[in-house]
Amino acid sequence: MLPVWAQLVALTLGHVFSNAVRTIPAIAADVMSLDLGIGTDGLAAITGGYSLAFTLAMVPVGVALDRHGSRMVMLWLLGICAAGLLLAFTARNGAMMLLAQAVLGVGCSGMMMAPITFAARNVPPVSFGMWSGVVQATGNSGMLISASPIAWLVEQAGWRAGYASTGLILAVAILAVALLVREDRPAASGRSLMQDARTVLGFAAAPRLLPLMSLASVSLGAMLCLRGLWGGPWLMEVKGLTRLETGNMLLAAATAMVIGPFIAGMVDRALGRPRLELVVAHIVAIGSLLGLLALSGTASPCWDAVMLVGFGLALTYHILLFALVRARVTPDVAGRALSAMNLYFFGGTAAMQALSGLAAAWGGIAGALWCIVVLLALGTAVFAWGEARQRS
Repeated sequence: MLPVWAQLVALTLGHVFSNAVRTIPAIAADVMSLDLGIGTDGLAAITGGYSLAFTLAMVPVGVALDRHGSRMVMLWLLGICAAGLLLAFTARNGAMMLLAQAVLGVGCSGMMMAPITFAARNVPPVSFGMWSGVVQATGNSGMLISASPIAWLVEQAGWRAGYASTGLILAVAILAVALLVREDRPAASGRSLMQDARTVLGFAAAPRLLPLMSLASVSLGAMLCLRGLWGGPWLMEVKGLTRLETGNMLLAAATAMVIGPFIAGMVDRALGRPRLELVVAHIVAIGSLLGLLALSGTASPCWDAVMLVGFGLALTYHILLFALVRARVTPDVAGRALSAMNLYFFGGTAAMQALSGLAAAWGGIAGALWCIVVLLALGTAVFAWGEARQRS
């Protein structure tokens, strides 16, 4: 049997795919909107279907991970992703793309949780925070692919070629999980499916976890809204950059999101104050967006690059939430507890995409970014207040 780390890397390839496929609209929003006959705000609503379907799938996925293990669940979900990718590639209008995004959302719903649940069961608790950071950083490398490389591909062959290219990552992920991952099926719990589903929802409403959930509901959503949707239109329409220049800028931001989890892990091991670190990091992210907006008409693109990199580095700190949740539950329910947090991660993303789309219809792309700022500030404040209250 391969060592645990090798199996964990194989499982994480699905997370690489999910980050690549979900962020294609940021680099191809203009041509996708034109080809599908919808506006950019309409595309925001459609891509929100991904996050909504993702969220709705989290309860059954969390139950399945605890009942059947990461390998079996991942293989099923990768198959669903293949169907969603085919639908996206062949979409001819907004309705077809909405269906594709929904299927992809269901398929990608376990791409991060499967390796993290595998780690929760197979690595020592003291190492779990580090390995969750490795999973997040490796998965975020998918955003590197959907930056400059796919920007060039979209210019040469259209946005459909961007979706087709992610099929290569998907095929490698399927082979890696099928051939390399070996896992015993978890012992039967004696509980019904309904009882397990109620457990997931119970964790989602557990008072000791709610402050963590409040931050989860805005942190990933802010990162994906900017990197996965509004970053490209901002740089192309507001700053006047070409698609390839935009891809290079988003590549820098994506690189920050890849190295950010490692930096967060090292800082946390040195300081050991994850709650304070999370608050400070999210304040930095808010400041980066405000810096982007404040000098939108006068600053050079280099300023935007610095702000985007700072934003990406800061928001990857949300990986510390996994360790905080894991520390508050027992290993046998880790899959359900972590899936409950994912309800907030991606439910918040769906809500933020929808709200930012409405804000864009009212105030343009800057309106969408202001919407992200307000929601991010609100979630950070609730987290800080809730954690302080629990510790008092």
